Amino acid sequence: MMKNEIHEECGVFGVFAPESSPVASTAYYGLFALQHRGQESCGIVVNDDGVFSYYKDVGLVNDVFTPDVLKNLGNGNMAVGHTRYGTTGNNDRLNSQPVVVNHIKGKMAVSHNGNLVNSYELRRELELKGSIFHTTSDTEVIAYIITRERINTSSVEEALSNAMDSLEGAYSLVIMSPSKIIAARDPHGFRPLCYGQTEDGAYIIASESCALDAVGAKFIRDLDPGEILVFEKSGVRSLRDHCGKEPHKICIFEYIYFARPDSVIEGQSVHNARVKAGACLAMEHPVQADVVIGVPDSGLDAAIGYARQSGIPYGIGFIKNKYIGRTFIAPGQKVREDKVKIKLNPISETVKGKRVVLVDDSIVRGTTCARIVKLLREAGATEVHMRSSAPPFLNPCYYGTDIDSRDMLIACNHSIEEIKDIIGADSLGYLNVEHLPMLIGTSECEGYCDACFSGKYPTREPIAAGKNRFERKLSERAKEDE
Repeated sequence: MMKNEIHEECGVFGVFAPESSPVASTAYYGLFALQHRGQESCGIVVNDDGVFSYYKDVGLVNDVFTPDVLKNLGNGNMAVGHTRYGTTGNNDRLNSQPVVVNHIKGKMAVSHNGNLVNSYELRRELELKGSIFHTTSDTEVIAYIITRERINTSSVEEALSNAMDSLEGAYSLVIMSPSKIIAARDPHGFRPLCYGQTEDGAYIIASESCALDAVGAKFIRDLDPGEILVFEKSGVRSLRDHCGKEPHKICIFEYIYFARPDSVIEGQSVHNARVKAGACLAMEHPVQADVVIGVPDSGLDAAIGYARQSGIPYGIGFIKNKYIGRTFIAPGQKVREDKVKIKLNPISETVKGKRVVLVDDSIVRGTTCARIVKLLREAGATEVHMRSSAPPFLNPCYYGTDIDSRDMLIACNHSIEEIKDIIGADSLGYLNVEHLPMLIGTSECEGYCDACFSGKYPTREPIAAGKNRFERKLSERAKEDE
């Protein structure tokens, strides 16, 4: 759904082909399938027998990678790609990924999804030893730590394994060396990462299974938390030194909002998880109504679940203009408000003269919900009953979601009754946090992270938090030196 409240993290992608081929095009289609995970910038690095060619810029995949750009990247047998919404660092070309590093033992390209909780300390340690940073993202910190370890090790995968002893927080990584691609997932498994294989033998690594589908790859499996996979000419190797070191904590919000509904994460269908959330809402918060509608896109599946469970007919309540950028990209509140009207248009035939159940994936600030409720009123709805398929947001997220302060969370400052009045709804119901296990089951998932709802953080909280934490800290340090 469009919103200015929640920003996604990033999408990572990699391809290891048996021989030289147009891997840039494969990466392009994979990133296109992961566009929902980040719309600020994107990049692709192609490896042709150890020679790296790359291009990255601010913008959407389709705009950045024109036919000429893809042609100039050339052929190769390996490529890594990235779509970014930066949860650390400014939105500019310098912070675009993949990060490419040249060091004494060769080149390396790094794509990262997630957030480190100790990135500030690691960066300061590196800077005090003479490291010079070109970006303000924690991905460059990861690249430097791996490079530092690589100088004293015999392989990139060994260097990465050593680096993981220093990294705290969320990271799913796809790393390319001159001869290998290495994929890794942090020991908690906060962010998803999977791989598959095409009919012609190319291995594909991606944040979500929908990207495998987009390039014709058959899903093999998810990486386990803490696992390192090495893709090389001799095949695929698994390194499991970091597996089982921490409790499994997949982000529950991947199922509620981040991931595409056609993806399967750790054996659980995202679509089914959202349908179950809607069914739970119908049992928890029943209401007399004439139609159930969802807010496109991530509220639709939950709305179907609510309708099925309640017996209230499901209807298409909004038409979404798919040719306009997400509202949070637009600078300035007035521009965002105008974009809401342009992007979503209610179908009056569905809601006019009716009591409407409106299902959305979450409520953060409440500003977008208030404008959508107003649109339904103007279209003739007699009642609007708001339902959220996520529990109330009460805490910041430090693992890759751009909710870094309680100040922006409406549920921290208002009761449910007050929020109902603020957004202009006739009633309001949230999913109960105790029902989250029902979304993903217990047989396939050992555990999940719901810290943004419960406040139970699997790691320590960071010293510096927020998207621009490096910029703020650097500014503070500059003032201290004056």
